[in-house]
Amino acid sequence: MDNESIREFCLKLPHVVETLNWGHVLDYWVGDRETGGKMFALTALEGTSPVLSLHCGAERFHELLEIEGIMGAPHLARAYWVALERWDSLRPREIEEELTRAHALIYEKLPKRTKSLLALPQKQRPKGIKEGKNSRAKSLVVPRAKK
Repeated sequence: MDNESIREFCLKLPHVVETLNWGHVLDYWVGDRETGGKMFALTALEGTSPVLSLHCGAERFHELLEIEGIMGAPHLARAYWVALERWDSLRPREIEEELTRAHALIYEKLPKRTKSLLALPQKQRPKGIKEGKNSRAKSLVVPRAKK
């Protein structure tokens, strides 16, 4: 695995937005930050360690820490994030499974309002709410479904 294969895989998951932070960290979000989305994974673009960090939940956290090459993610371990020190810490399929699980865990934690915004087709979302674009969610109202 590498950054590009992680990027391709993550962008195929529903409602994923990527952002570049600190000039060298690619973050993957379920929804975008302005609409109440939350980050579920990040990769280091410069090839530094850790190469991938992701949310794994309390149940899986200690299991993953037992694998050589996996540690608690810096600054995020208290929120049950792990970090892969190198790409071969897990097999490619296992990495995809962990990313899918991280995405699902974070999606379940999203507020109802954010989930309802993400459920709308792109064309029906209030102006300014587009995946991958900046928006100001605080002033937006979620349209009610027609009966």
